Amino acid sequence: MSRLLIACLGLVSTFAGGAEPRARDLGIPFEGTPGPLNAITDVAGVTVGHVTLIEDLADGRKVRTGVTAILPRGRATLNTPVFGGWFSLNGNGEMTGTAWLQESGSLEGPVLLTNTHSVGVVRDAVIAWRVRAGAADASGYWWSLPVVAETWDGELNDINGFHVRPEHVDAALSGAQSGPVAEGNVGGGTGMICHEFKCGIGTASRVIGSDGTNYTLGVLVQANYGLRDSLLIAGAPVGQHLRNDRIYSAADDAAGDTGSIIIVIATDAPLLPHQLERISRRAGMGLARMGSSAGNGSGDLFVAFSTANESALAGRARPQATFLANDRMDPLFVATVQATEEAITNALIAARDMQGTEGRHAKAIDHEALVAVLKRYGRLAERR
Repeated sequence: MSRLLIACLGLVSTFAGGAEPRARDLGIPFEGTPGPLNAITDVAGVTVGHVTLIEDLADGRKVRTGVTAILPRGRATLNTPVFGGWFSLNGNGEMTGTAWLQESGSLEGPVLLTNTHSVGVVRDAVIAWRVRAGAADASGYWWSLPVVAETWDGELNDINGFHVRPEHVDAALSGAQSGPVAEGNVGGGTGMICHEFKCGIGTASRVIGSDGTNYTLGVLVQANYGLRDSLLIAGAPVGQHLRNDRIYSAADDAAGDTGSIIIVIATDAPLLPHQLERISRRAGMGLARMGSSAGNGSGDLFVAFSTANESALAGRARPQATFLANDRMDPLFVATVQATEEAITNALIAARDMQGTEGRHAKAIDHEALVAVLKRYGRLAERR
């Protein structure tokens, strides 16, 4: 038996120093101006932690799963919520806590990503983590409805083995950091597949100006959706050319897309909850740029939050909040579309081949073959 538990906390996903390349390093062109890290952590205060579980069991089953934690205000997330909103493009999936998020407009804790059959244990572990942190409310108890979202990794992972445990959630939460974010086969994305290529976690950001002020918007995805033929990268029909090592058959194509994607959007722009719901809807347009049509069997769930207005969320009886006028939001809409597209592409580029349970496997996209297709369609930028 071999076992590997990787707490991927603050790993760097850049091309330098032998690390895996990102989409821009291959010359893939994207619109907009990224932040310094081109990651969700470009939004000040946001931290991310991954725990990756890889284990070959004695009976031949394989564990390929994990947990990803996004803390909107870092450790301060324990005590101070953020304004938030969410949107379901297609609801064949799970994101807990959204009824209260929609009702209250507040995201009252971290966002956790994992596999479909681990939502319950992750949700309970987040509540326990918060209780242990102390500083309960006036009742003496924390009242908590955490946001936990999932995608299905049962193609590669022994999903019915229930291998994610509370200590893994604790490690992701306690180890969450600012700085570069690991991508690909990490955290909740460890066993994920998109467009029949190995996929997983990806992130990107944009810096935009609105109303005379610069704001940052960042996106993190857990991508596990899509069929091969529909894949578009930088507008080129990549999936129609890179057809080796397909996972599904033509019959599966006829059945439609049965995968899922979770998209988390963070910004420091001052926005109210209904505006953040509008932002979350635009993530679907970035997904469409990749060739997704959000099939009947797909769970495409998006959540957005703003780290602004901290004082308005400190528990005062009559708080005051500032916000952008609706007619100043267009740059943020554009940034959401752009960063979502790039985050998904980064997830594809960073992923690596993976042997999964029951003899199944998923091949990562071939970088050289991808570059050749993009060159054929005139869709290459100068490499960095």
